[in-house]
Amino acid sequence: MIPPGFFDGVRCAVFDLDDTLYAFDGPGGANAPAMRALAAHAAPRLGISEDAFLGEVRASLDAQLARVGRDSPCYHSRAARFGRMLEARGLPLGLALEWTEFYWRELFARVAPAPGAAALLRALRGRGVRVGVGTDMTALEQFRKLDALGLLDLVDFVATSEEAGVEKPEPGFFALVADKAGCAPADVFFAGDNLRKDALGAAAAGMRGLWLQPDAGKRAERPDVPAAASLEEIRAAL
Repeated sequence: MIPPGFFDGVRCAVFDLDDTLYAFDGPGGANAPAMRALAAHAAPRLGISEDAFLGEVRASLDAQLARVGRDSPCYHSRAARFGRMLEARGLPLGLALEWTEFYWRELFARVAPAPGAAALLRALRGRGVRVGVGTDMTALEQFRKLDALGLLDLVDFVATSEEAGVEKPEPGFFALVADKAGCAPADVFFAGDNLRKDALGAAAAGMRGLWLQPDAGKRAERPDVPAAASLEEIRAAL
């Protein structure tokens, strides 16, 4: 639950993006169908099944993670994943560019804001609260997602792990958020779907971490963590 007085004195509200302001991998998420569309488009060129194509993409991602680790924003690069696959097969590297653009085009066409997202951001700004987005991933794609969601004009700043050089919940990420927020960490609330990265990471940085978790059973397992079932619940509690 959201504790009484949680929002008192808040000067800046920051939200995770993927699976917070829209569904990426969660129920109804845009990622899986976008990847399926890419597989249908690309697999014939390789002479393999769509499932085999997706398996090779996963293996390429695993190789990236083995090299740079999950604390580095570098592993998010789709072009690097696809390029690695093509290099191994001796195929034209121009396909990496084609597939990367195809994937993002398919994903942007499928995204939709989470219920209440726009209304919440407008309500916060109407109260004089600065609104930010704090997200792992590269900046270009996150700006493009916000634009596709119709939320970009409702955001005052975006902090990405690409800009910070580290992923959440590393302190350096939240230091960037605090710098962009322009106020003391204690005057910032940070809401996101990931307990460790968002709610606990923000709290460790001195912010008011808020866990966005629709499952009441999971929220009940961590009564010590301020939590909300939806963005609409957050707006109602302001």
